[in-house]
Amino acid sequence: MTRRSRSREYLLAGVGLSLLAFDGVATAADMPLKAPALSAVYNWSGFYLGGHVGYGGGSFGPDTNPLPLQGVFFPHSITGLIGGYQAGYNFQLPNNLVLGGEADVSFLSTLDRPRLAPAPFNTTFDYIATARGRVGYAFGTLLPYVTGGVAWARTHVDINDVDGSVLSTRGHTHLGWTAGAGVEYAADARWSAKLEYDYIDLGARAYGLADVPLPDVRVDPKVHTVKLGLNYKIWDGPGSATSSDYAIRPPTPPASKDWNVHAQTTFLPQGYPSFRSPYQGTNSLPGAGRVRETWTVGAFLGWRLWDGGEFYFGPELAQGFGIGGTLGLAGFSNGEAQKGGAEYPRFRAQRYYFRQTFGLGGEQEEVADAANQLPGKRDIDRITVTVGRFAVGDFFDGNSYAKDPRVDFMNWAMWASAAYDFPADLPGFTRGAVVELNRKDWAVRAGVFQVPSAPNSDVLTFKTGGAVVEFEERHTVFDQPGKLRLGIFANRGNTGNYRNALAISAADPTLDINDIMPSIRRENLKYGFYVNAEQQIMNNVGVFARASWNDGRNEILSFTDIDRSVSAGLSVKGSYWGRPSDTFGLGGAINGLSSAHRDFLAAGGLGLLIGDGRLNYSNERILETYYAYAIDKNFTLTADYQFITNPAYNADRGPVHVFSGRLHGEF
Repeated sequence: MTRRSRSREYLLAGVGLSLLAFDGVATAADMPLKAPALSAVYNWSGFYLGGHVGYGGGSFGPDTNPLPLQGVFFPHSITGLIGGYQAGYNFQLPNNLVLGGEADVSFLSTLDRPRLAPAPFNTTFDYIATARGRVGYAFGTLLPYVTGGVAWARTHVDINDVDGSVLSTRGHTHLGWTAGAGVEYAADARWSAKLEYDYIDLGARAYGLADVPLPDVRVDPKVHTVKLGLNYKIWDGPGSATSSDYAIRPPTPPASKDWNVHAQTTFLPQGYPSFRSPYQGTNSLPGAGRVRETWTVGAFLGWRLWDGGEFYFGPELAQGFGIGGTLGLAGFSNGEAQKGGAEYPRFRAQRYYFRQTFGLGGEQEEVADAANQLPGKRDIDRITVTVGRFAVGDFFDGNSYAKDPRVDFMNWAMWASAAYDFPADLPGFTRGAVVELNRKDWAVRAGVFQVPSAPNSDVLTFKTGGAVVEFEERHTVFDQPGKLRLGIFANRGNTGNYRNALAISAADPTLDINDIMPSIRRENLKYGFYVNAEQQIMNNVGVFARASWNDGRNEILSFTDIDRSVSAGLSVKGSYWGRPSDTFGLGGAINGLSSAHRDFLAAGGLGLLIGDGRLNYSNERILETYYAYAIDKNFTLTADYQFITNPAYNADRGPVHVFSGRLHGEF
């Protein structure tokens, strides 16, 4: 299989059908004029789609050296947390017996690196899938059931070098069986939730490793999983609660303001033709042309716990790699590309956080139903406290025209204040707390966060931390709205100092500067600021600009190799040419480095994303333009072009022409 395979669109539909009430006593003559009421007895018949999250464990057999995968709240295991999709059909008999079939696929969590023990090889899963029959008995909206059928999975064995890096990989497909039981509850005519246990026996396969040379290994996976699923009925069967309608139903607005479900999927292929490259190093963008793709699927679930109290959960599957292995550009070209890319989808619980809003009275505002936002009303004057796991960008450095690489600009230096080294793990998330005071014309917010244990680490630590304070001012110019955001930030992390590394290298030229840097890492401070402005200049036309700076003395910890950056651009909605849901964008960015940082790279140093082995320094310059075409209310297709001069600040290489397509769906 290649890295470009297995990309699929995802649908986790949102929402249920509201219960209808009648004023007074309805007569038979009234009935045709009213929407049909839900059946007094729920019927489970119909097709459904859904998603699930869960946790698993088990064994590959003796002497298989399983990779420890992240369990987050639970112990690491051979699966860690799992997530995936299911589709099925139920048919309810007159005696309340429910017969059905379901197919599902589950993807595994990412590596729990601190738990990894050195070994000559390691075994892990790529995915687990089942096709099962279900037999249950309906107690109205409650359906206990048993299930069983066939199961299959793909495992692979990584052959490791002495330093722990992977030399080669080989894989096998397993075929076996599964059995389990569960209970499902219908929340309304469309939505149902289920809790299910499955035992999966996948059969043994032998891996011949004599050529490595290592002893052969027998991989015999036996797995236990517990899954919490959410299903949406897309097509009614005969006798169901709304059986008069046999059409496939699109997502509808939620029936309750106390919970919501949203989902997104983004498929983003990207490539470039060959460019001038007289030399290249470990972290260089390859001079020969490349095409790569990324694909993400995410769900956003929200619950109102009490007045002002909300909990949000956002599981995500991510697959694919940025061009060049997400290396070679400081302003990287794909905001969906994660540093921890994967050939098969990997599951992470990206967001789980609690939010409490304290209203201060006075004027209120409507809150729309959206991802990570429950509908209703709230006081304009309020204090909001958020604690949990999230992306720093969920709360800071926002911009109406350049913020979300799934819908607007794709380049990292366009949708973020690029010199803000915000705390994050490899996919871009952290844990922490944010407090915000909001007024009608201004807001101030502050946050404290965990930082990675070392540059480009996927391990977040409490030992050091990051903080940011942002002031947001709202104004109008000739009746056109605008915002100005000013932020100051500081991170204390386990990093090395560029000048110290250069001095040691100069004193002993036999030492590799990339071996020196890890040896001098200690707790160091990085600080800086950003300015972020947006202004509507006429209806459906807006401009934006950002400027950011950090001190540039110590290694970048989390984001990308940029110490100063300016960007600006224009966004125009398609109402001017009869396409009101389309968007055209045009913008540019200039990125730079401190003198110490550029000297380090010129001496052969490697950064988070860049390092050509040597450096003819010049500012990295980026021009990006895109057109987002709204296919319908759910899907948007985008064409994007980026012209990047001096990639990774190297005037000896480039320029690079990056072409992208993007299919994005929201539900």
